[in-house]
Amino acid sequence: MSEPVRQVRYQRPPGATELVLVRHGESAPAVQGESFQLVDGHGDPPLAPEGIEHAERVGERLAAEGGIDAVYVTTLRRTSETAAPFLRRLGDDAPPVSVEPDLREVHLGEWEGGVFRIKVLARDPVAVRMLAEERWDVIPGAEPADVFASRVKAAVQRLHAAHPDQRVAVFTHGGVIGRILSEATGARPFAFNNADNGSISHVVVAGDWWAVRRFNDTAHLETGFTARSAPLT
Repeated sequence: MSEPVRQVRYQRPPGATELVLVRHGESAPAVQGESFQLVDGHGDPPLAPEGIEHAERVGERLAAEGGIDAVYVTTLRRTSETAAPFLRRLGDDAPPVSVEPDLREVHLGEWEGGVFRIKVLARDPVAVRMLAEERWDVIPGAEPADVFASRVKAAVQRLHAAHPDQRVAVFTHGGVIGRILSEATGARPFAFNNADNGSISHVVVAGDWWAVRRFNDTAHLETGFTARSAPLT
């Protein structure tokens, strides 16, 4: 009689890269008639007090789980501010940090600097159309959908080429996370655009083969959560 075969835990394919995608913590609120500071045309608000708490909890969880070989942030400070508590917890043992400009948020054209939030909350007709058509570029002057998709995909491919057989923490933005998971699954463009601030999503990349391991994990943000020293997979 043959030996029974047990189910086994997931194992990363040889040469693949795990991307632990962290959406930045909540950023400062938008105020009607005022604009966030712009960096290369993109709104660049700092973290709000709530976002600082999100960052601390992300840092606690990632530090306890371990296994991060490299860290990436974008050109926008809310990502580096979110990564800071994790790096501080590891001290001299922190992995190297790099900036990947092409993982910055989608450019929102005339709605940059905080206008986007105000327009969406007010159910502006253009915002309604944007959500219905699942296209950022319905907004006047916004980044074309194909350009955004191409730059995000190219950035992911660069990270994979640089980090085979490694796990990389990427502190990035909601639109970028949505784009990566859409690419991985073949889903609608906005199907994954609702990642919470401070959430963790997780994809595995091996060439043109991308797979989703989790989306919008917020367990560490819940009251009473205690980080455990266990790997992500």
